[in-house]
Amino acid sequence: MTGPRRIVCLTEEPTETLYALGEQDRIVGISGFTVRPPQARREKPKVSAFTSAKVEEILKLQPDLAIGFSDIQADIAAELIRRGVEVWIANHRSVAGILDYVRRLGALVGVAARAEAYADELQRRLDAIAAQAARLPRRPRVYVEEWDEPIITGIQWGAELVEIAGGIDVFPELSREPLAKARILADGAPVVARNPDIIIGSWCGKKFRPERVAARPGWAAINAVRDGELHEVKSPIILQPGPAALTDGVQAIAAIVQRWAQRKP
Repeated sequence: MTGPRRIVCLTEEPTETLYALGEQDRIVGISGFTVRPPQARREKPKVSAFTSAKVEEILKLQPDLAIGFSDIQADIAAELIRRGVEVWIANHRSVAGILDYVRRLGALVGVAARAEAYADELQRRLDAIAAQAARLPRRPRVYVEEWDEPIITGIQWGAELVEIAGGIDVFPELSREPLAKARILADGAPVVARNPDIIIGSWCGKKFRPERVAARPGWAAINAVRDGELHEVKSPIILQPGPAALTDGVQAIAAIVQRWAQRKP
């Protein structure tokens, strides 16, 4: 076995990727938010959340690498580094970035060819969905919301998956903002103004409540609210920047878009 042999995954996407590559034996600890693959929760100790971690428990596992994601885990990373643990914090925010992440992680653990093949298969699946979407009779305007109080619009890879699935993201300029605080709306008026045909809610860690969204001031005038096109895509399959988003996540979005497009105008 080459590369790191005792890996702590501070978020779900490295866990899912390593399992997909057949390298799950390297994993000695995972995030408590991990749901994919389901066997990981049974097989691996849970030693972190997203904004916090059980540092002493992690140290007991004697990891030679900890893998996390984004600036939100900077404090966890700094503490582990101070305690002598090597840390990789990925910061990808796009579909291309997710595919590259798979390749980089595979190379890191010595299975570059396997990771390249897996990433290529993920890309082929995306291409097939995009080809199907290109045949749709019409394209809906789609608003993706990843939090409700305050209102936070969707991140870049989510907006890109909407486009791949045949929709038109209504906040393309905000999706390019890497930090959630830059995607906060002061109120719901901008959503009303952009009048999406579909609203997709993926509230991180809690159930989407379409009735609460529909009751927001002025939102009754939105096409999606008028037509009952408020849908939940569960956050584990769309808000983590790993294989889930490129498989189950985009397929869920595509199903919603296809049903709308095939409905009589």
